[in-house]
This record gives sequence, C-alpha cells and structure tokens, in this order.
Amino acid sequence: MRVFDFDGTIYDGESLFDLYLYSVRYDPSVLRYLSPVLRCAIRYKLGRATLEQMEARVGDVTKRYLERLSVSAGAARLMRRHTAAMGALAHTPVGMRPVRDDARTAGLDAVVSDFWDHRMNRIKPWYHPREDDVILTASFDLTVGEACRRLGVSRLISSVIDPSTLEVTYLNFNVNKVRRFREIMGDDAVIDEFYTDSAFDQPMIDLARRAYMVRGSCITRVK
Repeated sequence: MRVFDFDGTIYDGESLFDLYLYSVRYDPSVLRYLSPVLRCAIRYKLGRATLEQMEARVGDVTKRYLERLSVSAGAARLMRRHTAAMGALAHTPVGMRPVRDDARTAGLDAVVSDFWDHRMNRIKPWYHPREDDVILTASFDLTVGEACRRLGVSRLISSVIDPSTLEVTYLNFNVNKVRRFREIMGDDAVIDEFYTDSAFDQPMIDLARRAYMVRGSCITRVK
C-alpha cells in the first residue's frame, strides 16, 4: 500500500488555499475569511495555539465561508451551467460526477468541479495512481474528493465536512491522521511507502516501512 499526502506532495501548491482564491471570482465577499484562518495556522506553527484551538477556529471560519459561497449568485449561475451541460450529455464523462441535487451543496460542487477543470494540471507528473493508493490529507473531502475521482483513486482519508450542515466534523491533521488512518484501514494495515512534504507528518512516517520527503519534483527517502 502506498499512502500520499496531497497538498505540496502530489499537488503543486495548497489546494484548499487555491480553491479559496479561485472562489473569489464567484463571490468577492469571501475574502473576509482568509485572514482568520491564516492567523490561526501561523499561531499553531509557532506553538502559540493547540490543535484543539486550531480545529475550533478553522471549523468555525470554514463553515461561515461555505455557507456564504453556497448561496452566492455566482455559484448559482455556475451550478445552472453545469446542470445544463450534464443534461445535454447522454452520460457523465469518465472521472467526472454530476452536480448533486442537494441544494445545500450543489453550488459548492459546481465551484469545486470548475476549479478542478482548471487545476488538474497541477498534479505533479511523477505521480501515477495505483489501485491500492490512499490519499491522506488535511484538506476536505468536499474539495479533494473531486480530484481523487478524476485520478481514479478510490481511497481518500481527509478532513470531513457534513454536507447537510457545512460543519467541519473532523480535522485530519498531525496525530489525527494516524488515528483516522487506523480507524478506516485497520490497525493491521501495512504502509509500504508514505510520501509527504511536511515534517508535521512524522507520526505517519513512523508507521511506514519506507517514507519519502517531497520537495517540488525531488523525492528523497527519509526512512
């Protein structure tokens, strides 16, 4: 089994941040939600905030951001275009999913799908998906899930957003990654190779038989 972090590892950049900036074109007012998350992330990295404090702050801001974007006129227009396009096709293209009927998330799905229409080229060329791959990321299922579907990767372990409430129910970060991995894959699951770009993933490095640090397209074995 190969396990991959997503952002900075197989994706060139931070997909959640990139999606956030991309969504500004549909509703410029969402810019207000950027600085609170950045401040919290910086405080955590400097050791001035606990994981629990970061979870609470990120969860609150993310919920308000998604609520705002979900009712934006720009997302609604994009959703109608996507719905019309899907209706004109006899089937959904391979690797794509139709826009959901759930009014709570349909606009968000349309924005996410449009984002990946323009950002799949940032998946690093060295990554070639295999059947037993697992993507393990702090980003949200609502966003990275679409990239995984297009890549043909069926196993995603990520931060979780409840689509009915838009609340963050699990933040898959640092030691939480190990906890979530074991819950889903089982205590006996063997990680043959683990790839990451961050020392924050040391708990997962410790679990793996072999581990690799990724810097751009340079991959260095660290275990």
